[in-house]
Amino acid sequence: MSKRYAEALKLVDLNQTYSIEEAVKLAKQSSTVKFDAAVEVHIRLNIDPKQTDQKIRTQVSLPHGIGKTMRVAAFVSAGQEKDAKEAGADLIGGDELIKQIKQTEKTDFDVAVAEPSMMKSMATIAKVLGQRGLMPSPKTGTVGENISAMVKELKSGSKIDVKTDDSGNIHQVIGKVSFDDQKLLENFKTLKEATHRTKPSSVKKEFVSSITISTSMGPGIRINN
Repeated sequence: MSKRYAEALKLVDLNQTYSIEEAVKLAKQSSTVKFDAAVEVHIRLNIDPKQTDQKIRTQVSLPHGIGKTMRVAAFVSAGQEKDAKEAGADLIGGDELIKQIKQTEKTDFDVAVAEPSMMKSMATIAKVLGQRGLMPSPKTGTVGENISAMVKELKSGSKIDVKTDDSGNIHQVIGKVSFDDQKLLENFKTLKEATHRTKPSSVKKEFVSSITISTSMGPGIRINN
């Protein structure tokens, strides 16, 4: 255990649960790193991740973003390239970009959008993108004709992709330590409400098992559900 982590632990009772207001204050106080640490929420769900219908994936628009500018790739036809560039897309292309990713398996972007007409061609890189959570999907609002609007929303970091990991848990950044408490609280509330809305009909027990908030390299603080 590092000296910094030990100091941070003195502020937090790991056996206690806190209100979200208290937890946000504690998370910021217990951040001992020298950089502007991310504030993360970890949601444990009572689901069976082996059941396809219980896996969660949705997109959420956080009112205050996450404090990070996202690198966006736009898979578009030639006619849409200008709109994608003006909207701020970092990587733009069609068949040539798909071919490049297929050959190199390099994905130097955080999120991708696509025109519906590009989806058939993208099947050749679906495995590469899918394994990294980067495959555009109509379910997450990353496939559509209005490329400009999708790119702008994703660039700001306000629209985030929320999904369960292999253990059935959600891990999501909701901002930075430098955010004021109210912004973090509003982002948290939006994420929590969006998560509850995704409850699969096959889950009969309590959907959310526990929620923990922490900062980069900081201790986990349990929140009253």
